[in-house]
Amino acid sequence: MLDHAIKEQLKSVFAVLENDVELVCDESSHEDQKELIEMLQDVASTSSKIIFKEASSAGSPKSPSPQFHIEYQGRPTGIIFKAIPGGHEFTSLILAILNTDGKGKMPDAALTQRIKRLKRPISLQTYMSLTCENCPDVVQTLNQIALIHGDFKHEIIDGGYAQDEIKTLGIQGVPSLIVNSNLMHSGRIQLLDLIAKLEQTFGVDESIKVAPLENANLGHFDVVVVGGGPAGASAAIYSVRKGLSTAIITEKIGGQVLETKGIENLISIPFTEGPKLAGHLSEHIASYPIQVLENRRVKKIQQAEKKHIELESGEYLTANSIIITTGAKWRELGIPGEKDYIGRGVAFCPHCDGPYYKGKKVAVVGGGNSGVEAAIDLAGIVGEVVLFEYQDQLKADQVLVDKLKSLSNVSIVTNAKTQQILGDGQKVNAIEFEDRLSHNVIKMDLDGVFVQIGLLPNSSFLKDTLELTKFGEIVVDNKGRTSAKGIYAAGDVTTVPYKQIIIAMGEGAKAALAAFEDRMYQH
Repeated sequence: MLDHAIKEQLKSVFAVLENDVELVCDESSHEDQKELIEMLQDVASTSSKIIFKEASSAGSPKSPSPQFHIEYQGRPTGIIFKAIPGGHEFTSLILAILNTDGKGKMPDAALTQRIKRLKRPISLQTYMSLTCENCPDVVQTLNQIALIHGDFKHEIIDGGYAQDEIKTLGIQGVPSLIVNSNLMHSGRIQLLDLIAKLEQTFGVDESIKVAPLENANLGHFDVVVVGGGPAGASAAIYSVRKGLSTAIITEKIGGQVLETKGIENLISIPFTEGPKLAGHLSEHIASYPIQVLENRRVKKIQQAEKKHIELESGEYLTANSIIITTGAKWRELGIPGEKDYIGRGVAFCPHCDGPYYKGKKVAVVGGGNSGVEAAIDLAGIVGEVVLFEYQDQLKADQVLVDKLKSLSNVSIVTNAKTQQILGDGQKVNAIEFEDRLSHNVIKMDLDGVFVQIGLLPNSSFLKDTLELTKFGEIVVDNKGRTSAKGIYAAGDVTTVPYKQIIIAMGEGAKAALAAFEDRMYQH
């Protein structure tokens, strides 16, 4: 099933394994069972430390779908795949094997302490799609949490094998995290927020005492960059190339880029995809002596001769200069029904959730580039797309607008003020909007709403530190300087117009050069 080139790569990847990892395939009468067995046998053939075996049901009913679990030195790890992990999830299988033997990058000490304190036992199901690009990050993170926790059952379920369950649970988006038949979360989520949701859902065992964090003082740097997207990567690289000791604090290298499907306007690169570009950013950063502090979030910044940066983890560091490049997140409509139906008819990623609306009628709210691109993509999957725009005309590039208007199953409604999203308690069934010209309120029956109305700056932790606009953007001058001496900002979090990757990269470089220039004048 796996070709020769992939097997050779896996031999190299698995050469670090020290102990036995077992892939235990449950009995199933499903027609795809043979395909699963062949895949697992091929993976096992690449290392003497990976053992494939078939479990005996001993009179128990056979699994209705292909299924296997991972054991370590003869003991279950809690990781169960009710899937044939191909496509985007093949990497999840490979990383699960490595992580089971303690290999690969795992959460740091502070996060490990929080994970171990989650109340036991925990059982959670992740419904995913092999074509979903957001799903692997969530699956891989939960697998790591299961391994650290020790009493955590994580079932990874391919929605293609669980249509009845999906219908019963009302799932309309992936990844969907289910606890006791209730939706805990749907969509992409960062490790820090996922741990917080688990704490909220299952509780924290206060009897488990944690040791004080070692090395809470992470040191002093000439420049600390807060944010790891294109602007942050650029700022860090330009800073370190000037001979300055440099650190990056970020939840994940890549930032918003990780959620971008196709990128066709990064000059000199005709086409790439967000996760691939994020990988290149990470590789470029790693080629320099930059201290990367991932899975961390800044709590507050205190101005002093040496700026004090406090992290939510309790750690801290100091810096002569700080460059803020925290970017932005998808903006929500903020109307009734939106939060109630996230994952059950309200979605933000057309690439991940579009297939759940095959042949159905959906709305896209937002007439900018992201909204029009989403409508174009969805038109090839769903039965009908209605694009809503608040203004009297679309704001997207003309080439995109022309493409949209050429599609027979797309209609455009301008001067539309969305008022609420309606549903039957299980899923979305309508949207209500006001015609801004006639002031008539109109209800339109449909099956899903994709929100594409721009970005909200990630600047809330700076409200008492820097001058922000009413929209939350950091006010900067033409060199990226903020209202506070020694603090600079770049990218989507700032007032610089046009939120584009190439602009963020340039602004990051500019802010780093300005910080270096100011440093020279001070001396």
